Amino acid sequence: MNGNQTDTLGRRVAFHTLGCKVNSYETEAMSELFEKNGYEVVPFSDLADVYVINTCTVTNIADRKSRQMLHRARRQNQNALVVAVGCYVQADRSKAESDPAIDIVVGNNQKMHIVDIVEQYRAPHENAAEDGVADIDRVSEYEDLSIERALEHTRAYIKIQDGCNQFCSYCLIPYVRGRVRSRAAGDILAEAGRLVNNGYQEIVLTGIHVSSYGTDLSSEEPARDLLGLIQRLHDIEGLQRIRLGSLEPQVVTETFAKTLASLHKVCPHFHLSLQSGCDATLRRMNRRYTAEQYARACEMLRTYFYHPAITTDVIVGFPGESEEEFAQTYAFVESVHFFETHIFKYSKRERTLAARMPDQIAEPVKTKRSGQLIRLNERQRLRYLSQWLNKEVSVLFEETVTEDGISYAVGHIPEYCKVYVCTDEPLANQLRTVTVRQVFQERALLGTLIG
Repeated sequence: MNGNQTDTLGRRVAFHTLGCKVNSYETEAMSELFEKNGYEVVPFSDLADVYVINTCTVTNIADRKSRQMLHRARRQNQNALVVAVGCYVQADRSKAESDPAIDIVVGNNQKMHIVDIVEQYRAPHENAAEDGVADIDRVSEYEDLSIERALEHTRAYIKIQDGCNQFCSYCLIPYVRGRVRSRAAGDILAEAGRLVNNGYQEIVLTGIHVSSYGTDLSSEEPARDLLGLIQRLHDIEGLQRIRLGSLEPQVVTETFAKTLASLHKVCPHFHLSLQSGCDATLRRMNRRYTAEQYARACEMLRTYFYHPAITTDVIVGFPGESEEEFAQTYAFVESVHFFETHIFKYSKRERTLAARMPDQIAEPVKTKRSGQLIRLNERQRLRYLSQWLNKEVSVLFEETVTEDGISYAVGHIPEYCKVYVCTDEPLANQLRTVTVRQVFQERALLGTLIG
């Protein structure tokens, strides 16, 4: 650790977030905690007295980016306090503590205490960094973090649970996030109500393993599962849209799909984690479904929703993935007709079962397979977007951008397709009906306002 004198630090704090939407939510919550304690939040590029980097460790690239941002903060102000927070710290505490760029390490389930940890560290002759990382395997309580506003002006993320019990063979997340811990439904509903009162029309339910929400709650909880929670959120007056974070295909039963379809605020945009379309690869990954079961979940959603946007993740180059196995995945992705597929090259993570598996795949092979799926994704995205041509859609506008000298209002339809409308009218946080005229730059839709 750096060991700089910190007792004369000012009260300007800057944040940088890497990784998932859960991290983004937690950064917003930490930012509010600092503000409530008299700190001024400034952009990360500014000169700050405290830099908080909320790190990620899902891949080797995430580790590298976390280290880069921590060292960038140190270069920006040699006298600042640099705080490393989150999964990178939780995965290897000793490495973080030995990094001269870092003053304090704060692991997962300790972020609610970050202001106290910083203040104690700044006190003369105190160093509270040793108290910043809990044994996450022993944590059973949900961390009490909440927000009253969001960085986005129209859409707010609400964290509903933490932790994961799946132990996929390639994944470090259960080791750095711990076991499933669900947030009390009353706290979620109260936060959603505050956000709606503050002008947010759309909320997104997020977590480390959203599908497991409620599995650890007592039978006395009024909403003991994800579906029950969504039904209660749907009753909030003024809330226009409910969007779901990443789901496991097993949660999509007929009851789940049929009930969601009856709730008009639920957006027909579903991210179902796939990872592979080959059953043999899925077994080595310790994914708990088959390709056929996954396909049935997609069919169920399409039975009850009109053209739902189904997106997914795929890992290429998993240990032992033969050309035949990859071909099965490619054919499966092609047959399901996703809106978007996020492709990742397998990243070897120490402490996971997959890291010790034989037949690790060479990087050039991963790159080749990734490229094939990327090209397929581009075609499938264009095909999905094209079906909206000449149709009327509801757009929640978020911002105004200028491209090639032209001003556009930009927002999303419930299916999370981005829409551009050429106008100088300020439309942020307005729901408007738009007629889609063309696919815009092959990645979005271009439309005209109705009325």
